[in-house]
Amino acid sequence: MKPQLAASFFATISISFWGVSFVSTKAVLDKLDPYTLIMLRFAIGAAFLLLVLLLKRYPLQIPLKYIPHLIVLGVLGVFIHQVIQVSALKTIDASSAGWIISFSPVFTVLLSMIFLHEKLTFLKTLGIITAISGVLMVTGARSGQTLGFALNIGYFLMILSTLNWAVYSILVRKLQIKLPSLVVTFYMSLLGCVLTIPFLMRDRGWEKFHLLSDSEWAHILFLGIFVSGIGYWYWSKALEVLEASKVSMFIYMEPLFTFIAAVLLLREKIFFISFMGGIIIIIGVIMVNGQLKYFSWRKR
Repeated sequence: MKPQLAASFFATISISFWGVSFVSTKAVLDKLDPYTLIMLRFAIGAAFLLLVLLLKRYPLQIPLKYIPHLIVLGVLGVFIHQVIQVSALKTIDASSAGWIISFSPVFTVLLSMIFLHEKLTFLKTLGIITAISGVLMVTGARSGQTLGFALNIGYFLMILSTLNWAVYSILVRKLQIKLPSLVVTFYMSLLGCVLTIPFLMRDRGWEKFHLLSDSEWAHILFLGIFVSGIGYWYWSKALEVLEASKVSMFIYMEPLFTFIAAVLLLREKIFFISFMGGIIIIIGVIMVNGQLKYFSWRKR
């Protein structure tokens, strides 16, 4: 398999896992509280990544100067991000969460303007307006509105998580940790697990383990091994071959995987206005990222 084709395959697999993750999370939230679910997910993910690191003989030592960076990124990109998302999924559908999370690049552009002094072009402005319109359609679909923000804490938290991820993305670019992606991902997963243990002890989350069915345990294993482990591993492998801008194109498929999985596994109802709103979000984000040229039929 050619390197670029293999990288595209790895990126597609990662995005499909991440898209389905909303569905798997939603499937077990009736039995587990958010902190217990996050602890289980990242404990399994960290164990899997450690096994991969040992098999590939990656050094686990990290320079002291990178420890504060890893703590900041782990707290923001793993612990806070997951707590917000899982809490949001307690009150909104998985498909809606998938559409809204694709709005994150818009916040990234806005923060880049403030902190990285990037320019806001007419196309980006139009894209931001388009994406916001799509978000309003998604959030209003289940409340009977055609264009409006439904008063649901879940939608607010989901939008907050997109802002949080944008801040995390800016920090990753600013901090520039020069370590293998697998090593960074392992320590971030380990930190995400450790930070949730006090909440697990407080809520005695382990007392609910016996309530989980085999299918629910399967969802948890999927979140740990395939989403937190293989997903991040394959994403880093794709970035080793393809340019970041090309790899980012695969992100637009994530909400589609969420939508399909939510309908098939959770039997979520299909709202046409919600689906159209999601497509409009993606179009707006493509405009914001200036990637319309990749969708052009012009000859090079």
